[in-house]
Amino acid sequence: MTSLDAETVWYLPKKELVNLIESGTFSNKAKQIQFYAPSFVHYKNKYFRSSHNSFPSISITGSSCALKCKHCNGKVLDTMVSASTSAALFGLCEKLKSDGAVGCLISGGCLPDGSVPLDIFIDAIAKVKRELGLTVIVHTGVIDVSSAKQLKAAGVDAALIDIIGSNETIREVYNLDVSVADYEQSLKAFHETKIPFVPHVLAGLHYGELKGELEALKMMAKYSPSAVITIAFMPIRGTPMEKVTPPEPEDIARVLVAAKLLMPKTPIVLGCMRPKGEHRKKTDMLAVKAGVDAIAFPVEDAIQLAESLNLEIYFSPLCCSQIFETINL
Repeated sequence: MTSLDAETVWYLPKKELVNLIESGTFSNKAKQIQFYAPSFVHYKNKYFRSSHNSFPSISITGSSCALKCKHCNGKVLDTMVSASTSAALFGLCEKLKSDGAVGCLISGGCLPDGSVPLDIFIDAIAKVKRELGLTVIVHTGVIDVSSAKQLKAAGVDAALIDIIGSNETIREVYNLDVSVADYEQSLKAFHETKIPFVPHVLAGLHYGELKGELEALKMMAKYSPSAVITIAFMPIRGTPMEKVTPPEPEDIARVLVAAKLLMPKTPIVLGCMRPKGEHRKKTDMLAVKAGVDAIAFPVEDAIQLAESLNLEIYFSPLCCSQIFETINL
């Protein structure tokens, strides 16, 4: 093989890719890995136990979402704590702080244009930062420079956004009338505003197949993100895609490796959304061998593997997007 870049890796046969990963070609150069377990998922093993309220997810739209994407159908919002007014949001954060929370993820359903209506909560978010000192991560959806500036001024610790690299996927799965260019403009808005931002790429969003993920990563690489998180489609009961087969662990690893090659100075993370069971075990093991910098809710076998590779191991109750605060590549 004459050169090993993201494009080459993307089209390698699965067996060749796995052989490269297993051989240590992409191993963790920093010799450390961070494991995250925020409180929105119960997590317990001999290494770490998540608190029930250290870092919850909050929906500012309750269970409402205008898009009803085929992979989610608003079901993910049902797992979040609802706070649909500014007063409710600040009151909830006050209670979280008194109960020992260190921060929260503020998210919600999308409006028809693909944005999350954070603008009307800016003052409340700024008050949470100013008076409570919580770590505040926001999930934005499509965003413009004006809104990004408001979030920066409010003091949010990081902005998250899912980046889709296929117009077909945007239309067919997201039910959204925007384009890949709109997602690139969102990345540009964050970059210009100098707000810490952590884009996500969702492996297998197009009915379980890889389609547009490499293009999404290439877009991200143009704008110097604080970190990049790979998540993976997992079937959710009650959605139009509940019977769709998720991407294979090797395909998720392909996305992780491509991200590393495109952005060698950017922390690369395997995020919280991914299939469970044996699928997750295989994914997590490949991720450790592929040299990721962090994993959310790792299986115990992956932690043991990291130990056997003599990696320094750290656990955190924060959102995995905060990896850029703790690692310097």
